[in-house]
Amino acid sequence: MAKPDNRSDNVRKIQRNIQNTIKNFREGQDYLSEHADEISPQEKQQIEEKNEKRLRAIEGFREEVKDEAAHQRNS
Repeated sequence: MAKPDNRSDNVRKIQRNIQNTIKNFREGQDYLSEHADEISPQEKQQIEEKNEKRLRAIEGFREEVKDEAAHQRNS
């Protein structure tokens, strides 16, 4: 039998994901600035692409938080 949908801690989990993604984004930015003279153009591009994905993920997570808040208000 399937477990019932327990959404009570979804916002907390999503916020933790946001924090981790922001941390990874900042680490990528720091790495780019600290090692600018040492990394290849390909590595720079890879990090920049990852950071773009992270920014999009953060936006998505924030939308999920809004959805969860609306769901909790309506429950």
